[in-house]
Amino acid sequence: MTEPELDSTASVELVVAASDLASQLSADPLDDFPPVFATSRMIALMELAAAKLLRACQGPGELSVGVTVDITHSAATPAGVEVKATARYTGRDGKLFVFEVVAHDRGGEIGRGVHKRAIISRERLMSGATRRNSPA
Repeated sequence: MTEPELDSTASVELVVAASDLASQLSADPLDDFPPVFATSRMIALMELAAAKLLRACQGPGELSVGVTVDITHSAATPAGVEVKATARYTGRDGKLFVFEVVAHDRGGEIGRGVHKRAIISRERLMSGATRRNSPA
């Protein structure tokens, strides 16, 4: 299996839309979240940047999946502002690919952390998910 070059980077940008706001992600009408970029959306953007680095390493029928995230969300971003997430490949932890991830908006850094991904067979993933959730 190939791997990205050490310290290689990839970035993904997103203009924060209403659907990306914490206030829009509630599953309960009693929740009161602020109308700023949701932590879950920031993490998703970071994952996309890391996944972008692994594309060239995937064989036929393979994909990368997120395994762990250890992220700090340190600043709020309002709707309409562009956020850029960058992943830097730092090496392997066994079978996992390790990335330092950071997100910025025009005001500066909004989050950072470590993200680990695995490359797996799409078929194996889907059959396992189906088997786990089949009626007994």
